[in-house]
Amino acid sequence: MASISLRNVVKKYGAATVIPDLNLEIEDEEFIVLVGPSGCGKSTLLRVLAGLEAIDGGDLMIGDRRVNDVPAAKRDIAMVFQDYALYPHMTVRQNMAFALEMRDLPASEINAKIDAAAKLLDIHPYLDRRPKALSGGQRQRVAMGRAIVRDPQVFLFDEPLSNLDAKLRGQVRAEIKTLSRQLRTTMVFVTHDQIEAMTMADRIVVMKSGVIQQVGTPEEVYEAPINLFVASFIGSPSMNFLPITLEGEQLRLAGGDSLPLDSGLSTGVSGPDLILGVRPEHFEVVPEGQGIPAEIMLVEPLGSDTLIHVRAAEQDLIARVSPDLRPVAGGSVFLRPIAGKAHLFDSATEMRLIGKNGK
Repeated sequence: MASISLRNVVKKYGAATVIPDLNLEIEDEEFIVLVGPSGCGKSTLLRVLAGLEAIDGGDLMIGDRRVNDVPAAKRDIAMVFQDYALYPHMTVRQNMAFALEMRDLPASEINAKIDAAAKLLDIHPYLDRRPKALSGGQRQRVAMGRAIVRDPQVFLFDEPLSNLDAKLRGQVRAEIKTLSRQLRTTMVFVTHDQIEAMTMADRIVVMKSGVIQQVGTPEEVYEAPINLFVASFIGSPSMNFLPITLEGEQLRLAGGDSLPLDSGLSTGVSGPDLILGVRPEHFEVVPEGQGIPAEIMLVEPLGSDTLIHVRAAEQDLIARVSPDLRPVAGGSVFLRPIAGKAHLFDSATEMRLIGKNGK
């Protein structure tokens, strides 16, 4: 098993710089999730780790070894791809054995590794089937099994769940997380799905345009986003943003409405260039006159709770409310941020301002 260190890593494609200057430390046995929108550089970074792409600057360390010029086959890394990449003419057992046979391992050792991985992934009944006879979830388990039998220092996952339906994604997501605990191996997982990132990661790396925006535990990234981009990307539905003016102890909203200043937002600054951020679940419905008047435009019942799309303070907002409220489109409510849960951002720098409570 091994740690990973990326120091001032640069990756270019011709004149285009995809990763300008990236630094990241991944601890041994850590489960890291790289997340961001399409084109942010996360898959390129994974290919750099795998040795499928050469870097144009900086150093890449796996354990104590500098691997800038080490070919992919000698990095002791296993990669699970989005499209499974199984050999269609081979059985499951043959797919899992192929890389081990290339190493000239004894047949008894190969069979022992395959049997152990098949038991771990619950695919033993399918060892004699070919990939076309398997479901999407079973194929993904085979792809993981093929990686496991190699006993690598590092596992890399390139959006492995994107081809699965919603129910299977949830199931395989849990299996991969459980697998990481059992194998105690360093894992780097790439996804554009922030729900996958939140539920699986020990730490999340949020990327934008090849630049790391924030690194932290799921709780840290969710509860204390460093800037507007992270705040909008992490969370589903995403955070609501309202331009405000801070006037003494009042937050003045567009349209003239105001709210009392939350003590947690006391920043020592004032002026018009501020943005109030509130997650949908951090709005509370209050009596008239105690919150922002909001016209309900759309209602989305989700069973355990309800999402209401509203127009308030000249902004389109989403609030998560109790289904007992029985909201209806065309109706109205009054919303107020829950004390201690709102965020304040500088609209010029887009950075989150630190409140009096230090969060």
